[in-house]
Amino acid sequence: MTLASARKARSAPEPQSAEGADPPRGDSRRGRLAALAPAASVAVGTALIGLHASLYGHWLIDDSAITFAYARSVTEGLGPVVQPGAAAVEGYSNPTWLLLLMLGRVVGLFDHGMIFGVPDYVLFPKALALLCCAGILALSYVAARRVFARAWVVPLALGAVLAAVPSFVIWSFSGLENPLYGLVLTAQAVLLFRAVLDNRLLTTKIAVGAGVLAALAALTRPEGLIYAGTYPLLLLTQVRRTTWLPSLRRCVESTLAFAVPVGGYFLWRFMTFGQWLSSPSIAKAQDLPTVSDLTRPGELVSYAGALAVLLVVAVLAVALTRAPWWRPGLLAVLVPLGLAVLAYAVLEPDWMEQYRFATPIWVLGSLAAVLAVVEVLRTASVRARAWLVTALVAALLPTSAAFAESSEEFQAQPNITACYVADRFGRVFNGYADVLGLEEASLLLPDLGGAAMTSRLTLIDMAGLTHAGFAEMARDGDRRAQVDYVYGQAKPTFVHVREPWSSGTGLGWDPRLKRDYYPIHFDVYQGAPHGDWVRKSVVRTPELLAEVRDYADREAAWVEDRAGVSPLRECGPTLRPGQTGLSEPPPGDQRSDQLPARPEAAAR
Repeated sequence: MTLASARKARSAPEPQSAEGADPPRGDSRRGRLAALAPAASVAVGTALIGLHASLYGHWLIDDSAITFAYARSVTEGLGPVVQPGAAAVEGYSNPTWLLLLMLGRVVGLFDHGMIFGVPDYVLFPKALALLCCAGILALSYVAARRVFARAWVVPLALGAVLAAVPSFVIWSFSGLENPLYGLVLTAQAVLLFRAVLDNRLLTTKIAVGAGVLAALAALTRPEGLIYAGTYPLLLLTQVRRTTWLPSLRRCVESTLAFAVPVGGYFLWRFMTFGQWLSSPSIAKAQDLPTVSDLTRPGELVSYAGALAVLLVVAVLAVALTRAPWWRPGLLAVLVPLGLAVLAYAVLEPDWMEQYRFATPIWVLGSLAAVLAVVEVLRTASVRARAWLVTALVAALLPTSAAFAESSEEFQAQPNITACYVADRFGRVFNGYADVLGLEEASLLLPDLGGAAMTSRLTLIDMAGLTHAGFAEMARDGDRRAQVDYVYGQAKPTFVHVREPWSSGTGLGWDPRLKRDYYPIHFDVYQGAPHGDWVRKSVVRTPELLAEVRDYADREAAWVEDRAGVSPLRECGPTLRPGQTGLSEPPPGDQRSDQLPARPEAAAR
């Protein structure tokens, strides 16, 4: 029997009962249960992920609100701007995620109000994340049913593994594009997994499908460009002397399927913004990797536990060396996993906690590990199974304890939230402008997302994510250009400085800050200036200065105190420019009784 005929025999459907014959009642019940098992396993696995996500409440990372602001502007006909009247700058780097948010806003599910008692700016992106997680598990079943009789085990196990990883859950439900990114890469891996096993890898349909999915990945995250190499690399593992020419043709087809949408978007970007790269990519100044950068995946080994990682690698090696007939399919998952590890090593380190850029590694690595473990358990003796299960428990216990500790730490001190920024730099500074009677004003700040949703001021982004000039100055590390632009050209009405921006840009140390601005909410943090400043020329009387300082002592201080007490909160039913009323604790907030009493806001 040839290898191809063996594969067909393994994948042949079970014989059907004779026509007109009634199956036994027990067989009928088992058949119904077997039909429900896949959906049930996906549902339970998704529920486990959602249960973990619920621990982080309404938390959204502030960067996600930048994309929210662009979704609002585009759907309101203002174009790709972060707020009305701003210059067109590509301050987002996730066009596909932006498109989903835009669709949600158009149909009334996003940025309109409350849904089931939850603000839709919280509920909609988190619901999308849960759907993407369900899609990942469903795709894992599609792969598993090609090789296992009890394929429903795979999505259930994969859901449990992903639910246990705080890094995956936190960033999937952060409001960012991570869950969509994981879904697209899983789709590419599963497409190639089945194509290899069905002997369809050298078909135009698979080549184009792999290229299109790579294009979606590239338009979801900038480093997604690397997955254009998944299909060609997999072809290299399969190429033979007799197939090199069709392999070359399919490689060209896949590359074209990738290049047409991605190249079209890059061309639109250049025509619209005058840049080949998005502003965040420019500001982050991605350089060529060094030898030390290539060791960065070791961070993830430490995070997941060296013992657990070594055991998974050993199981993968056993699954590969036993040469199951579906080993080429496992390679189809390991190839993009290797690219994910390489992309993580090459990317500039991220300041955020819990390894934001590792999502593809968790998804593809967990899928490969679960498939390998199921295969080894399926083919091993009873004694070998007992040893493997014991080893897995022993290896995963310390990892589970470390994951639980990481989750608790993040719940207590999450990365900067969109709601904190919406209140602190949006609503509070709106209040400053109201107290001073300013119809038009500008604000220089380092955190922009939430403020873009609530501020009526013209925002100047010193991080460079939504400001092309600052992005180029940040890329070049030109501190002199930054301070000269701020104090000599932009001359913002309000300035907020804090570390590391005070020292990193030099803005907090330039003498023109004290010369031209009054401090209104000021402190010294780690030896550097920290707080809010107002331009002296807009303060007409000493009484107004005293009034705005009094307002800051109440409102800004209240937001900062609350950030430490209730960091996972939402920030009101809606986010609208010009708001000044700070959000009250939501019903059922277990720590609301610990919050400082909120004074009445002045000058509403």
